[in-house]
Amino acid sequence: AMAEPEIDRQALVETFLAEAADLLAQLEQGIVALEARPDDGEQLHALFRVAHTLKGAAGLVGFDGVGDIAHDLEELLDRLRARTLGLDRGVVDLLLQAADALRDAVAAGAAAPSGAPRPGTPPSPAGRTLRVAVRKLDHMLDLSGEIGIARSRLSDMLERRASLTREEILAAHRDADRLYLELQELVMKARMVPVGPVFHQHLRLVRDLAAAQGKQARLDVEGGEAEVDTAIVEAVRDPLTHMVRNAVDHGIEAPEVRRARGKDPCGRIVLRAFHDAGNIVIQVVDDGAGLLRERIAGRAQALGLVPDASRVTDEEIGRLIFEPGLSTSEAVTDVSGRGVGMDVVRRNVEALRGSVSVQSREGEGTSVTIRLPLTLAVIHGLMVGVAGATYVVPLEAVVECAELPAEERGGAGGTGVLDLRGKPLPYLRLRRMFGVPGPPPPRENVVVVQHGAATAGVAVDVLHGESQTVIKPLGRALQAIPGVSGCSILGDGGVALILDVPALLREALRRSASAPA
Repeated sequence: AMAEPEIDRQALVETFLAEAADLLAQLEQGIVALEARPDDGEQLHALFRVAHTLKGAAGLVGFDGVGDIAHDLEELLDRLRARTLGLDRGVVDLLLQAADALRDAVAAGAAAPSGAPRPGTPPSPAGRTLRVAVRKLDHMLDLSGEIGIARSRLSDMLERRASLTREEILAAHRDADRLYLELQELVMKARMVPVGPVFHQHLRLVRDLAAAQGKQARLDVEGGEAEVDTAIVEAVRDPLTHMVRNAVDHGIEAPEVRRARGKDPCGRIVLRAFHDAGNIVIQVVDDGAGLLRERIAGRAQALGLVPDASRVTDEEIGRLIFEPGLSTSEAVTDVSGRGVGMDVVRRNVEALRGSVSVQSREGEGTSVTIRLPLTLAVIHGLMVGVAGATYVVPLEAVVECAELPAEERGGAGGTGVLDLRGKPLPYLRLRRMFGVPGPPPPRENVVVVQHGAATAGVAVDVLHGESQTVIKPLGRALQAIPGVSGCSILGDGGVALILDVPALLREALRRSASAPA
C-alpha cells in the first residue's frame, strides 16, 4: 500500500512539467511583448497571473526553488503594476533572467524525483503529449464501434456468400471503407496543432540576438492560427531558428545604417503561415540588406558552381545560397554569410517532402518560403511499376505523364534528354538508378516531375494510377539509399517504395550536365 502515492506523485510531476513548459513560454513571450508596449496594463496583469499560477502549481508538487523565484517575480511585477518601478531595458533584462532561472529551477526539480541529474532545460513536452478535445475522442469511439459492427456484418456475409450477390458484398465493403476513411481523417485532424506557439518562441531569440549585436529588431507573427500536423511543427522548429537567426545576423543592418538608407532604425522580421492547396506555406521575411549578389556570385564562381559570376541571374542566386560550400564560416566574412546553414535548412525541409526557395531585393530585404505537406502520415501518390516492383511518386510533384518516344526506347542508357513540346527535358531511368537487371520493356512511360524551379523526367515500365497510401518509415539499413524517402504497404500486402523527388531531380540534372554532348 506504501507504493501507491509514489505512482500518483510521478503522474502529478509529469502534469506539472507539461504545464510549467506552457507557462514559461507564455511568460517569456509576455515579457518581450511588454517591452514593445510598456503601457499595456492588461499584459502586466497576464504576466502576474502566470507567475501566480506557477507558484501555486510548484507548491503542489513541492518544487520549492520554483516557488521562491515565482514569488520574487510576483513582487517585481506588483511594483510595476503599482508604478513604483518604471519599465526600462534593465528591468526587462531582469524579468527575462527570472524566466531563465525558473526554467533552470524546474529542470533541477525534475532531476530530483527522477533521481537522475538532468543537465540544462527540461525537454519540451510538446514532442510527447498532445491536448485533444474530448468530443473528438468521443467521435472516434463512436466510429470504432460502427467499424466493429461493419466488420462482423462483412465476415457474416462472407460466411454465407453462396446466397449473396457480388454487388451486396461490395456494397457492404464500401460502407465499411467509408467508416475507415472517416476515422483516419479524424485521427489526422486530432494531430493538427496551430503553428503560432512555435513562431512565438522566436520572439525572445530576435530580441537577444539583436541586442547582442547592437541592432534593433522586432518579430511579427501572422497566421499563427494555421494548423498543421504536430510532427511537422516539431520538425520545422530547427529550420525556423536557422532562418530567423540569419535574418537578424545578416539581414537587418545596424540602426545608423538603416537611418542613412531612409528606413525605420528598428528592423522588422515577419513569420507568416497560410494554407495553400493541401500544403502549409511558412515564410520568414525581413526588411534588411537583402542578398549581396556580387559576393555570392563571386564565391559561387570560386567554388566552380557557376562559370561566370557576372552572368548569374536572380533566380540562380536564390538557388546558390542553398549550396553547401556557400555556408562555411569563411562565407560569413566573405559573402555576408547569408546562407549559414541554408543547406541544412534545405535538407531538413526536403526530408519532410517540402521545398524551400528565396526571393530577395538588394537593399530592401529577403523572404524565405517553405512549402510543406499538411500531414506526413498519408501520401497522395502516383503508382508506377518497374520490373514487377511498385514505386510511389508523390502526386504534388507530378506535372504530367507521357509515353517515352520511340527513338529513346530499348536503350540501356541510364539517362537522356527528351524533346518535350520543343523544350529539352533531362530524364533518368528508374531501373538503371536502382540497378534492376534485364532489358526494359518495348514500351516505356515517362513521369515528368517538378520541385521548385527544376523539372525532369523519370522513365518507368508502367503507370498504375493514383492512390492514397499510408507512409511507413524506412528501416535503418535502407535510410542511406538515395532516391527513396519511405515505403508503403500495398493492398496485396506487398511493399512499394516512395520516391524522393528532389534527390531524383538533382541526380537527373547532374547526370545530364555531365553526359557527353
